Formats: sequence, structure tokens, C-alpha cells
Amino acid sequence: MKSIQINKYGGSDVIGINDNVPIPKVSTGKVLVEVKASGVNPVDWKIREGYFQQMVPLQFPATLGTDFSGIIKGLGENASAGFNIGDEVYGQASVLSGSSGSFAELVLTNIDNIGPKPKTLNPIETSGLPLVGVSAWQALVENIGLSKNQKILIHGGAGGIGSIAIQLAKHLGGFVATTVKYEDKEFVRQLGADEIVDYTAQNFEDILQDFDAVLDTVGGETYKKSFKVLKNNGTIVSMLEQPDSNLMKQYGVKAIFQFTETTNERLTKLAQWIDQNNIKVNVKKTFPLAETAKALEYQKDNHPRGKVVITI
Repeated sequence: MKSIQINKYGGSDVIGINDNVPIPKVSTGKVLVEVKASGVNPVDWKIREGYFQQMVPLQFPATLGTDFSGIIKGLGENASAGFNIGDEVYGQASVLSGSSGSFAELVLTNIDNIGPKPKTLNPIETSGLPLVGVSAWQALVENIGLSKNQKILIHGGAGGIGSIAIQLAKHLGGFVATTVKYEDKEFVRQLGADEIVDYTAQNFEDILQDFDAVLDTVGGETYKKSFKVLKNNGTIVSMLEQPDSNLMKQYGVKAIFQFTETTNERLTKLAQWIDQNNIKVNVKKTFPLAETAKALEYQKDNHPRGKVVITI
């Protein structure tokens, strides 16, 4: 089968397509999926460049890719969990978690890391959903517990996580403020944002106040300034920053670092919510498998509105 692999850490030049990768053998607790499309996330080029090599060193050659949408082709022992061969599914398959990598024609992953594909989305849209959708769900529903009439600030509202989080926050009955570039204001308004701050021309911390929660997908100074907009006992969830105990004490708020875990339960609930509420997944650009190197560079350089997807 065809697979996008690297033999060392580095830039675009280390990426190659291997036409003769052996089909992974189905084993206990694993599922084999024919990949229809694979979503691109910043973590994919970070894996390529070696960001995680101290924690989880790769065994080369290594197949890149995490998110996917596809059709079950094989089930190992103790791996049914209500699934059957031929079912349409979506999920994650990173080599960092012991799976085989999703930038390939076939992928082997843990049964716990897949869920039934949303019926209202096509495979390309679905492939862009696992990481960003579960991140939004885990943050707003589980870590924040956002409820009706609460105010939330979502940084990077036009991005993958932000664009799903805005729709989820509105579904939960929240008042949503978000930070975006000027050219993305209409896009997030259509998603349901109530207040929009152009971060290139405005300081959000001078405009917003008394918020119940913040979802931070940016980090750095944006994270630190976000404490100022929270009310006492508010909550900030960051995808990038560890809790700052000094800022927590200063502002009387709770800070959480979120490591997103894409589980069967979360993927199933996410798919049900999407099907019931006509949720949109914006795919900015698609690339064929042979142009994966270009797809990763586009994701890295452009911070696209919505998702980048590789079609298999």
C-alpha cells in the first residue's frame, strides 16, 4: 500500500511516498481501516520536525498522520465494540500512540480511538474533525461545563478548534466572544459569534470583561492577558500552556491545561451532536496523498480558516 513516511526528522525534504508498505496485520484490540481522507493538524508537522522525540522517539521509517475518516476492513480480537466490517468510522491513528499513521491507504489503530462517522458529513469533512471536534467538546462540556447565558471567549475562532467551539458554545446557550483577523470576522459571525475582536487592531483584554470562561488555542502573551477578562472563579482552558499559579491566585480563577484524548465515547457523542444540529466543518483546502509535504507546509505557514485535508 501507499504511505507517506519519513526516515529522519526535518523539513519538507524528509517526506517521501512509499508505494510498497506492508498492510498492517490486525491484532488484539486493533481495527484496520481503509482511509478515505486524512485531516492535517499542526501536530503532524511538529512530529515530522522532531518536537516530541524526547518523549516518544520514532522508529524509522515512520508514517505521518493522525486524523482520518474511512471504512473498517478488519477487526482484531476484543475489537468489535459494536463495530462491523464495512462500517464508516472516523478517529485517530498517530504513531505516537502506537498506531500506524493515517497518511496512508490503510491504517491500523486502537478500537478505542474510533467512532461512528457523522451521517451528515462527507468523508473529507469528517476527516478534519477528530482532534478539533473532541478538543472543543472536552474543553467546553467536560472541563468548563459551559451552561446557558454564560460568557466564553474563544481565541482563534476561525481555526479548526475555534470554529467548532463557537458552534458548540452557542448550542450550549453561551454568549460567545472570539478573536480573529479582520478578514475572518464574517466567517465567525456566520458560525454564531456574538462579539468579535480583530486581534490585529484591538486589544481584547481592554474590551472584554466578566467572562465565565476562556478557551485558549494561541498561548504565550494571549494566554496571560486572558486572565484579565475572567470573573472571579472563572475558568481558562489552554491547549498549549500549563497553569500559571501566580495568575490563578492574582485573579482568583481556575486554569487547566488540556491534553485532548480522542476516545470512542467522545467521538460518538460528537457525531450525534453534529448530526442533530447541522454543524459545519469548514475545509479550506485539500491535497492529494502525493502532495502531503505541500499540505503540511500550507498548514504551518498559513494558519488556515478551518481545516486542511489530504484525500486518499
